[in-house]
Amino acid sequence: MKALSLLGSTGSIGAQTLDVVRGLNAAGAEPCTVAVLAAHSNVPLLERQAREFRPQAVTLFDPAAAKDFKDRTRDLSIPVFSGIEGLCRAAAWETADVVLNAVVGMVGLRPTLAALGAKKPVALANKETLVAGGELVTRAARENHVPLLPVDSEHSAIFQCLRGNECSQVKRLLLTASGGPFFGKTREELANVTPEMALRHPNWSMGAKVTIDSATMMNKGLEVMEARWLFDLPVEKIQVVVHRESIVHSMVEYADNGVIAQLGAPDMRLPIQYALTYPNRLPCPAPELDLFQVGSLSFFPPDTEAFPCLSIAVEALRRGGLAPAAVNAANEQAVAAFLQGRIGFLEIPELAAGAAARQPDCSGADSLDAVLEADRAARQYVETQLNGR
Repeated sequence: MKALSLLGSTGSIGAQTLDVVRGLNAAGAEPCTVAVLAAHSNVPLLERQAREFRPQAVTLFDPAAAKDFKDRTRDLSIPVFSGIEGLCRAAAWETADVVLNAVVGMVGLRPTLAALGAKKPVALANKETLVAGGELVTRAARENHVPLLPVDSEHSAIFQCLRGNECSQVKRLLLTASGGPFFGKTREELANVTPEMALRHPNWSMGAKVTIDSATMMNKGLEVMEARWLFDLPVEKIQVVVHRESIVHSMVEYADNGVIAQLGAPDMRLPIQYALTYPNRLPCPAPELDLFQVGSLSFFPPDTEAFPCLSIAVEALRRGGLAPAAVNAANEQAVAAFLQGRIGFLEIPELAAGAAARQPDCSGADSLDAVLEADRAARQYVETQLNGR
């Protein structure tokens, strides 16, 4: 019996995680309980989840939402926490066997460190944790002898393809990308993209921020950064391949030029379950892959002229230090502004590149304070640019 602390339970990944938990419990092969549920502010959904799974505690990041939840669930007698302290408390919950971090944004970094500090295995769906704090997080995992288990479909695929082999034998990681809703568009054609257009992903159902990142291909740039830390390989050994069908989730090429791929339907429940049940493979609610229906698979090089976010992220990774944290924070702030209608689609990469350029090359990312300061400075840069118009 595994007890799960789920951070970000009301988001897309969180909801699918609970679907996986239902399936595991129905099958009875590897039953799972929910020790803690944590969300931002979606009280109605969190209440339904709490009444179904009866966690030992609940956290809402928004203090007003935490008060509302407590008022609505007095009959449950569940302790309710709030703020970043509540998230960290949920991440380090004593009875939790594994922590799945599906929080969106930089706010996920401190809970990840709290979980690792409490010697909890972390199933990681929060990109920013490794993008901004890769050095801190991987060091904490090593020092506390606990694993980081990837939940992103691409990194889960690579993780699966590496089983039984040595990283020293790896020639390249081939990280697949769907290309988003604007594959084949020129930079000129992207000038008038609206949030509604960018939110129409062809293959995946994701939260708004991740969907916009997919449209700009910043998502793939952030995943290159994650792969560098998860698999301890230099950026030169990580290649992005656009694969429109989202059937091949990623591949590993070895020294003998053999390529191993992981295929599956575009459904996040498979990588979520693999992280929760690793190293076991159990029946999963994700659909079977029908290769006859798929028919053919296609692969293309990424267009970094029309989608410069990928190059901006990779260059920040090459520079190292706090440049990745700056790119990540500026992008997060710029995406929020785009969704609010404050900036155009093509301004997102401009703001991310500008924030990275302001980050000194000599700066190090070896402390939480330094990472958080780089994050703050990049966000301030974006807001200054927006307010100066």
